[in-house]
Amino acid sequence: MIKIKFFSSLLIIAFLSCNVQEKKKNIISKARLKNYVDRFNKNDNELYKQFISNDESFKFLNKNIPMIDLPNKEIEETYYFRWWTYRKHIKNTDDGFVITEFLPIVNWSGKHNTINCPAAHHIYEGRWLRNPKFITEYINFWLESSGDGIRQYSFWIADAILAFNNIHRNDSILSNQLEPLVKNYNQWEKIRKDEGKSLFFQWDVADGMEVTASGRILNNGVRKFGVEAIRPTINSYMYGDAKAISKISNITNNFDKVQEFENKATVIKEKLQSRLWNKELNFFTVLPKNYEKNTKPLNVRELIGYVPWYFNLPDDKSEYALAWNKIKDSAGFYAPIGLTVTEQSHPFFEVSYEGVECQWNGPSWPYATTQTLKSMANFLNNYSNNKTISKKDYYDLLLQYSKQHQFKKDTGEIVNWIDENLNPFTGDWISRTRLINWQGKGWSKDKGGVERGKDYNHSGFCDLVLSDLLGIKPNINNFIEINPLIPKDWEWFAAENIPFQGKEISLIWDKTGKKYGLGKGLMLFVDNKLVAQKEKIQKIVFNKIL
Repeated sequence: MIKIKFFSSLLIIAFLSCNVQEKKKNIISKARLKNYVDRFNKNDNELYKQFISNDESFKFLNKNIPMIDLPNKEIEETYYFRWWTYRKHIKNTDDGFVITEFLPIVNWSGKHNTINCPAAHHIYEGRWLRNPKFITEYINFWLESSGDGIRQYSFWIADAILAFNNIHRNDSILSNQLEPLVKNYNQWEKIRKDEGKSLFFQWDVADGMEVTASGRILNNGVRKFGVEAIRPTINSYMYGDAKAISKISNITNNFDKVQEFENKATVIKEKLQSRLWNKELNFFTVLPKNYEKNTKPLNVRELIGYVPWYFNLPDDKSEYALAWNKIKDSAGFYAPIGLTVTEQSHPFFEVSYEGVECQWNGPSWPYATTQTLKSMANFLNNYSNNKTISKKDYYDLLLQYSKQHQFKKDTGEIVNWIDENLNPFTGDWISRTRLINWQGKGWSKDKGGVERGKDYNHSGFCDLVLSDLLGIKPNINNFIEINPLIPKDWEWFAAENIPFQGKEISLIWDKTGKKYGLGKGLMLFVDNKLVAQKEKIQKIVFNKIL
């Protein structure tokens, strides 16, 4: 039976290849990217230059990024804009290439002005670059040259490394990275686990989330910059890293570590579900650090309660699925301009222009939106007990996120923009509004200087478009899954020049066959040869070995 299926697959592929031109030509012109880049450059005040200047941006992006053609031009434009801003943060150092969060030097950064808080977002995003050198060296920087900077903030590094190798697999490099990954995990266990307990604690500020509503509850109603607790974030990250280390150990033939780290993941999963699931709120919430047998998690929903789904951690139960009711609820997290990081019905929800400029008690944060949309896509793709959200809900929130990427100048001109935290009701970039005249003295050097948050690299967007909206999911085991979350009324889209295990893939959807002239349906090309075709939008699984 196996041999029959194998040869049948080969015959299908051969048949498909005969029904289109022998080799597909690129259908998305360079002019599309050039037009976007020229406009972004024209509207930009290039205050800070690193490895790739604005003048060099088109050449770099044309060589390295996947090209897309979408019916929704707002998402398409934001996609190209985010790549244009991402390349600004590529920095060449004596430790190799790194990716920065801020363009100006900030005094809380580490070596080479790096900060590990958004580094997993950097890796997920940068894995789609055709040249793997930039992210390979960035990963090695964290593992070999960053010192304790790798644990300055919470960081799901092993999971991100596995995601990178789904596209650019290199067993030799993975083998060298395994030992420092294990060492890093063990250090986290030493510094963030109390003796005899299975769950990790973290300060909210060390999650990159200052002045949280849950922290305020734990601090007797008083706002505080940093409060420690058992948080869904750090525990989900450690679960994700344990699962990834187990898989990397298996790939690199370090079988003694496979079961060890699988067991670690199992314990975290069981304890997180039993201790952080709030049955009154139907949500994963924060648990006090010094918890006892009967201690209950806090009665406040924060957007971090969706992070477990980022790693497919929760069991596929209808009970847990109830959490997703709050994503569309205006008393929950839904607001006109963006998702709020605290449910709006809670007394400690606020959007404040006083105190610390970065607060996680109400504003919309692209960092958290990225995590939530990835979690939402996983829930839609991988869970059957779902009576709460749809593909349309995902698309609507992604489009809302895309629309955040703008700024209205004093002249009235609206330009593409990404900054720090957003007012979810007005669209104002809160930190920028406050920092531009900090304490009545203008931009503060101590706060990071002029336009600290401009082109802020603390989130992701391109990965959400490629991996989740268009559903391109490479797997390290030489196969690729296609499962788009596009709207029902989309009759076409195209994505080209996508790297995968040393090959290049294209994904084309053409309902009528008239848009691109390559045939009808959903078509997957490998090195410009058609390898799979479906009449409708549906899951495709293609094994590269064939």
